Amino acid sequence: MHLQDILLDAFVYLAAAVLALPLAKRLGFGSVLGYLIAGIVIGPFVLALVGGADAEIMHVAEFGVVMMLFLIGLELRPSLLWRLRKPILGMGGLQVAATAAVITGGAMMLGLETRPAVATGLILALSSTAIVLQSLAERRLLSTEGGRSAFSVLLFQDIAVLPIIAILPFLATQVAGHGAPAETGAPHEIVEGLAVWQHAVVVLATVAGIIAAGRIVMRPVFRAIAATELREAFTATALLIVVGVALLMIAIGLSPALGAFLAGVVLADSEYRHELEMDIEPFKGLLLGLFFVSVGASIDFALIMGMPLTIAGLVVALMVAKFAVLAGLARVFGLSLTNGALFAFSLAQGGEFAFVLSTFAVQSNVLPNTTANLLMAVVVLTMVLTPLVLMAYERIVRPRIAPAAAREPDTIDEDGNPAIIAGYGRFGMTVGRLLSANGYNATVLDYDPAQIDLLRRFGQKVFYGDAARPEILSAAGAGHASLLIVAVGNPAKADEIAETARKHFPHLKILLRVYDRRHAYMLINRGFEHVYRETFGTSLDMAVDALTTLGMPDHQARRSAQIFREHDIASLHDLASLHGDENALIAESRRRRAAIERVLQEDRAKSAEGAPAPEDRDKAS
Repeated sequence: MHLQDILLDAFVYLAAAVLALPLAKRLGFGSVLGYLIAGIVIGPFVLALVGGADAEIMHVAEFGVVMMLFLIGLELRPSLLWRLRKPILGMGGLQVAATAAVITGGAMMLGLETRPAVATGLILALSSTAIVLQSLAERRLLSTEGGRSAFSVLLFQDIAVLPIIAILPFLATQVAGHGAPAETGAPHEIVEGLAVWQHAVVVLATVAGIIAAGRIVMRPVFRAIAATELREAFTATALLIVVGVALLMIAIGLSPALGAFLAGVVLADSEYRHELEMDIEPFKGLLLGLFFVSVGASIDFALIMGMPLTIAGLVVALMVAKFAVLAGLARVFGLSLTNGALFAFSLAQGGEFAFVLSTFAVQSNVLPNTTANLLMAVVVLTMVLTPLVLMAYERIVRPRIAPAAAREPDTIDEDGNPAIIAGYGRFGMTVGRLLSANGYNATVLDYDPAQIDLLRRFGQKVFYGDAARPEILSAAGAGHASLLIVAVGNPAKADEIAETARKHFPHLKILLRVYDRRHAYMLINRGFEHVYRETFGTSLDMAVDALTTLGMPDHQARRSAQIFREHDIASLHDLASLHGDENALIAESRRRRAAIERVLQEDRAKSAEGAPAPEDRDKAS
């Protein structure tokens, strides 16, 4: 392909993405479905602007999946990944095995021989990492238990690609004309000709090398790059890491996406994590969009139109079979009804690895070309249907089953932050923003689903969970955090959270938002010293502006506000002991109000005596 042809195809793909994405968003479809539809429109069946098999564009676009896994890895600290080992190995392993067995049985019932049927089961057992993760991320569902479970299964599937590639040649039927000798088309020179155990040693050594490099080598490298203060140097370094790890994984026969994910996890504890995310994110979004457009353009509508009922039946059968297996696993592993439904709906399609595995199966004389082409048509259609299925889950299924099962707490992946904020409305958000702006990360909890969904649309990382439950506080890192900020607006809930934290995590310093003075009195009498009335600070700010508007000098107004603030806070704690004795409280409040008036009057008099005359101030200025 000449450069001009490549540029022309790239122009068409990019134009389709640019035009389709805003339209899809406006219609409420989401970006993935928009990209897929754009691919169908520019493909051979509609406008025929591109061919059905633009391999160069497809290979470049597939790198978007690699970058996506790298960014996901950056969000997962090694400690969190270790906690996910059971769902990855248990749930992921059972999903691949059970789904492959069910599909193998179905394929044999449809007339396939045993070996091709097993190959078909293994190929179709995998789901689409790109479509599922992107769709769940768009809907802010990745942090739910169902989303985390789906991610764990997808990660295991990426790991399972290598064993499946190793198994397929043993299923060869050796029927002439089915294909050429097995070739993956990838440069596996490092492991070519090695025994299985030798290959395993190379893989383990490579993984260990990546971990060691991330821990030992990369931090000094990033420090040196950061010292140059050249943004493009940091961007180039980030891309170099992703490309280099991907090439290394291909060379040893592993999934490049898996390698990129591993590199991301290793660098998740780095102080340069956020910088890496910002540099990689634009490339990931662009290439991932091109990948989805390529998938849409690759649909073989001639094959589909030639046998529409057969393919439609296979699409439905595949998605129903996978859904049934996934729903059963959700039940076995104790997922709630809503999370189990999300888990099953999100993974009920074929995956992009089916393209690679089916080609390899043909080359290994495992599947005939006709069967492989049929499988590809079915897989692509299930991928296209996935965003629609998730849309149906959100709009139809979840609202119907939600009353039967309350929303489950999110899986909290922030366990190293020094502070926890419970409640992230207008009060808690201000506190959190100031902490973050000064470099202090906080784990944020809220129990209002609507507020959480709104905040997540604005990019805020907020976890659904009731901070009054000790297990939620524990998951949020209360065991080693030093500070709990209770910022919920409901006084009863604030009291409950504070008591739970004091009982189960007595080392925590607790800062409490209170509704009014009476609420503050109650909490102070129960031993909570750090209480903050929700309107006190802003009312003082308004009072300062009112005083300056009425003619008081700005510095005097601010000084008066500070004196009033200190006096009122001291008064709040002193008067708490009188709460419950209405007459005594009123009498003492009047006395203290008169006292603060005298203090402020005396302060104004002193300021007036010490203030320079107007002409002196003019000379001084």
